[in-house]
Amino acid sequence: MATRIFTPEAAAAAFRLDALSRALRGAGARVRVLTSRPPDLDTSRDPEGVSIRRARTLRDRSGYLKGYLQYLSFDAPLAARLLATRPRPDVIVAEPPPTTGAVVRVTSSLLGVPYVYYAADVWSDASESMGAPRAVVRALRAVERFALSGATRVIAVNQGVADRVRELGARDIEVVLNGIDISLFNPAGPPSSGEAELGDLRDAPYLVYAGTASQWQGAGIFLDAFARVREEFPDLHLVYLGQGSDMEAIARRAEGDPRVHVLGRRPPEEAAVWQARARAALVSIVPGRGYDFAYPTKVLAALSCGTPVVYAGTGPVAEDVAGAGLGAVAASFDAGAVADAVRDVLARPREGARLRSWVAAHRSLAVTGRDAAEVVLGVARRSRS
Repeated sequence: MATRIFTPEAAAAAFRLDALSRALRGAGARVRVLTSRPPDLDTSRDPEGVSIRRARTLRDRSGYLKGYLQYLSFDAPLAARLLATRPRPDVIVAEPPPTTGAVVRVTSSLLGVPYVYYAADVWSDASESMGAPRAVVRALRAVERFALSGATRVIAVNQGVADRVRELGARDIEVVLNGIDISLFNPAGPPSSGEAELGDLRDAPYLVYAGTASQWQGAGIFLDAFARVREEFPDLHLVYLGQGSDMEAIARRAEGDPRVHVLGRRPPEEAAVWQARARAALVSIVPGRGYDFAYPTKVLAALSCGTPVVYAGTGPVAEDVAGAGLGAVAASFDAGAVADAVRDVLARPREGARLRSWVAAHRSLAVTGRDAAEVVLGVARRSRS
């Protein structure tokens, strides 16, 4: 597996690849993960029996591996790392960005082995929607086509991604939905975690945004919405956990406000405690920027903890939250509508057991990990025959 991000980092890619590696190992495969070394490394949750080889890379000031130079620092040495792998793999799994997929395509050709591309999103479309220069979008789309068209199989995280990657040259596509570790994210919090992480908010009601905050999420909308409800709920606090290009701006806006807390990255075990104790979890995707089909795993993490979701955005998350009664969906992407959704959730009785049961039935990571493993093992079997 070639991936810039892996456990113990708290991100959708890390969660799904951790589940995939465990499922592959459980099926008897020998698994090696070539990834990056995160700051403050804690290997206590590394999957048993999986060989994980971490290399140093460039990271941004928040410790997150995001940005073209950061990607290059992982991708440039990747070919040599793959070529040096012994014994030769039967199949390689490539995680975005597309530059990693392109390196894997070239390397797999040299090794004479197939690869599976795990398409979590469509990077060139997202780049175009954010107003990147036309030349950059064209170049990224060409790299993405190259990575997708060479894959023996492509795993797409939802039907929207599947339809788009087919247009970009992917041939054999299997949809495997993202899932969540329901043993880690549960209403009581992980067994090893207590209340200490909550500090002064141990007994205070709060809303939590937990995860990446970049231009695609537009997580600052919740600051604006909070300003509209704070007088109605004088004890309510707003907590941000995570990293991303917008988090510094959010922290600057919140500076000096004793009821807004920007706490930075937290390990999954601590994030689970925060989500389990929250009155509501906040999730957003800015409409019309190429990510409407996205399904952030922070939705599933919160629901698995029995915490309802306030969602600002459109697409499959909005359909599930509204259709299954998993929280409230803002009528539009503006502060007033988001504030109304917050009021809606806070006015309802908490139905934690029902929310958790929905995740267990539909989006358990153990199930989705096994589904992805079957795709990879099928390619490996054909490779060995």
